[in-house]
Amino acid sequence: MAKVLVTGSNKGIGLELVKQLKARGDEVIAVCRQSSPELDALGVEVITEVDQGDDASVARFAAKMKGKKLDVVINNAAIGEFGGVATLKADTYVDGGIGTALDVASIQRQFNVNSVGPLRITQALLPCLSKGGKVAFVSSRAGSIGDNGSGGLYGYRMSKAALNMAAVSLTRDLAPEGISVAILHPGFIRTGMTKGAGNDDPPVAAKGLIARIDELTPETSGTFWHANGEKLPW
Repeated sequence: MAKVLVTGSNKGIGLELVKQLKARGDEVIAVCRQSSPELDALGVEVITEVDQGDDASVARFAAKMKGKKLDVVINNAAIGEFGGVATLKADTYVDGGIGTALDVASIQRQFNVNSVGPLRITQALLPCLSKGGKVAFVSSRAGSIGDNGSGGLYGYRMSKAALNMAAVSLTRDLAPEGISVAILHPGFIRTGMTKGAGNDDPPVAAKGLIARIDELTPETSGTFWHANGEKLPW
């Protein structure tokens, strides 16, 4: 039985990760800004009022976690602000492009939550992780420079590319501690973030993500994977 912490756990992929991990016997801590009836019904430990975009909130969270031990941390929480999106399909993201109004505040919000946020959470939880632990980052192939064939989505793409870089740096920095890092794309999943667009549902994504985390070793640490096992380009 592993002790696993999941952020962004009150809905979507995060909620499904908690369901599947608990069902197989893992001890789960579910972290979110606000719980949901679906999460409360699972009977796991829930820590609310955690905003990974806010230093003070993460500091309070770190205090609550003091003395706890973890085997796996899954950084799943993120935001996606797709206000100008025309099409979301088949793992392709298209918005109005650079010719439209550029919402710099939105870009900065996504960067703070999606890139810096998981780094805040990981640093806060390092005292809880022992040698042999694992840290997983739910990223997106939208942040792949080599896979960007459609442009647009500046805030989301940039934030996920930055998250990938942070995760690779953590791979190097945490290796001496025996902690391995997974960088994962869940697939194009039908959730509230995608407004119901997608190729699969959260149970499919969660199953694949858990499989990749289970397979993670020090030798494969720092690799960018699709939940289906495909290695993705940077």
